[in-house]
Amino acid sequence: MTLWWRQAPLAWSLIALACMASPEATAHSASDAYLTMTTDTPGSAATGSAGKAVIHGQWDIALRDLDFVLKLDANGDGRITWGEVRPRMAGIESYAYPYLEFDGGSGNPCSVKPRKQMIDDHADGAYAALFFDVVCRTAPKKLTLLYHLFFAIDPSHRGIFIMNTGGNLATALLDPDHAKIDLVLPAAGGR
Repeated sequence: MTLWWRQAPLAWSLIALACMASPEATAHSASDAYLTMTTDTPGSAATGSAGKAVIHGQWDIALRDLDFVLKLDANGDGRITWGEVRPRMAGIESYAYPYLEFDGGSGNPCSVKPRKQMIDDHADGAYAALFFDVVCRTAPKKLTLLYHLFFAIDPSHRGIFIMNTGGNLATALLDPDHAKIDLVLPAAGGR
């Protein structure tokens, strides 16, 4: 699937639909993660150390989903606290990041560089917020994303994806049948 840039109303509509669950639905929330990527200016990534192109990301993954695979609730009381998550932060990163891959095209490899981790509250519970940079040799014209978090253990998992490049937004819903997307980045100053 190739994503072209769309205006903000589409992104906000997708977010609203994801958040409009009834109380009955939130009691048995589906497995969702939120992936937001940002470049500093249209058509280019920020220039990081050693002149490499950098795209910023935030990946919010439900703690309840991570608990299923990593057993974060150490005392088994049904509540996952910051005290239980903090010592497992490296384990969360080690588990999650291999399920997120980026490619900037032939001769332009990209890698994921973790920056920090926090806890973020969403309407349906607490999420691990993983902040990272995608570092490419040069600013890509097309960025391919391969996302497969939890698909092997929960095929109903969905990744809600938003990319913001200088105010232009692209959105996608990632699932096992649509796990790979090509982001065609706009030319500088273009839409």
